[in-house]
Amino acid sequence: MTTTDIELDMIGQHCPMPLLKAKQALASMQQGQVLHVAATDPGSVRDFAAYCQLSGHELLSSELVDGIYYHRIKKTS
Repeated sequence: MTTTDIELDMIGQHCPMPLLKAKQALASMQQGQVLHVAATDPGSVRDFAAYCQLSGHELLSSELVDGIYYHRIKKTS
């Protein structure tokens, strides 16, 4: 399993905040580091998938557990 380097708690935040805060976190990270985002916004699934496809970062996983969406993103550039 890949190590998490930064954790971002966006529980209770609505679109577009989870994505905006994730972008800021990724900008400060080194290539290869992994960001773990916890969010309750159902739109975050679509937002993170689309963002990773456009930005080139690797979406390692997105899963829903007990009403919380967990996203793991690996910075690639």
